[in-house]
Amino acid sequence: MNYQTIDEANLAVAAKIVAGSPFLLDVVPAKSVIKELNEGKVLLHAGPPITYEQMVDPIQGACVGAVLFEEWADNEEDARKLLESGEVKLIPCHHVDAVGPMGGITSANMAVLIVENRTDGNKAYCTMNEGIGAVLRFGAYSEEVVTRLRWMRDVLGPTLSKVLKTKEGGLNVNVLVAKAISMGDEFHQRNIAASLAFLKEIAPILVRLDMDQQEKEEVMQFLADTDQFFLNIMMAAAKAVLDGARTIQEGTIVTAMCRNGYEFGIRIAGMGDEWFTGPVNTPQGLYFSGFSEADAAPDMGDSAITETFGVGGMAMIAAPAVTRFVGSGGFHDALQTSNEMREICIDQNPNFPVPTWDFQGICLGIDARKVVETGITPVINTGIANKKAGLGQIGAGTVHPPIECFEKAVLAYAKKLGFQE
Repeated sequence: MNYQTIDEANLAVAAKIVAGSPFLLDVVPAKSVIKELNEGKVLLHAGPPITYEQMVDPIQGACVGAVLFEEWADNEEDARKLLESGEVKLIPCHHVDAVGPMGGITSANMAVLIVENRTDGNKAYCTMNEGIGAVLRFGAYSEEVVTRLRWMRDVLGPTLSKVLKTKEGGLNVNVLVAKAISMGDEFHQRNIAASLAFLKEIAPILVRLDMDQQEKEEVMQFLADTDQFFLNIMMAAAKAVLDGARTIQEGTIVTAMCRNGYEFGIRIAGMGDEWFTGPVNTPQGLYFSGFSEADAAPDMGDSAITETFGVGGMAMIAAPAVTRFVGSGGFHDALQTSNEMREICIDQNPNFPVPTWDFQGICLGIDARKVVETGITPVINTGIANKKAGLGQIGAGTVHPPIECFEKAVLAYAKKLGFQE
């Protein structure tokens, strides 16, 4: 369909986002749903395309962990040699209907969530949240990390799969999001309410499963302990909804934002799969005791798909409890942030009213033109990784994309429409 104006196209894309209906269907080995992972030694990564040499240390570390997990090598030295040889193919998660937090490294036998956007029939995938401490997504690759990933593959994934299969049609993600946003979540840094709402849905089924009692207890304890478990569900849901919306390949609505520690990349509806990139920034925020900005890795991860959808930093006002954790001050700073973010969006999403914002809906449809016109870039809530692999998370904060991503996208779309510079 051809729209008469860019504004009409943008409204149509936004309407698709509002109409999106994501359902969590299953947890399966990644290779069973992402065919590219069956084509030899392949790893998925966060952000736009990148080479192994361009990867920052934590993402290289996560690659090492994935190689050890897959048993392509027996030790770190051999794993690094394999990666440096170029034998391992690297593919952005976004290119295969997936998203990945921080480093985003995903391999064939890792367990992934399947979320279906029932409105358009498309699916998206994301690994499960590993919890806190030494974890692969922040570049850790110790035996503890690999052992946990194998437990997630062998116990957590199959257990959740059994639970979800008892839910006819899957678990309605929009219902959980609407519930949790009224309880103080913004779905990037704070997912406590949503994670507990998820546990509330599955716990009665889990306790009735015919399975090893110790494994059942391990799963229950892990989910109870993992405050950020829902983040990965939110990421897959946002990816599924936005991929449905970007089937309208017209207009200037941003359909993806992501980063790989080297470049920040965005996509807009009217330019399809093309990436518009600029150098990443380093997050600003609060650091755990003993760390400072000098220890921080550059910005990384596909989790900015949450801000693209309208939550995370875009909905800072929804989560007053998290504002000081990310170094943004207090309630009034959060209010100012969300009001400012509204200036670069075309509407608000009525599905997710925010009580602390006088029940206004979350931001809907970041318009690349408005970003360029106002000079206001989206604010992204994020964890901060140590720049050295293996040391994990050292803080949390906010980060902004480089405005040149949006300038490049708008210029490219203008050229596509026949406008001359």
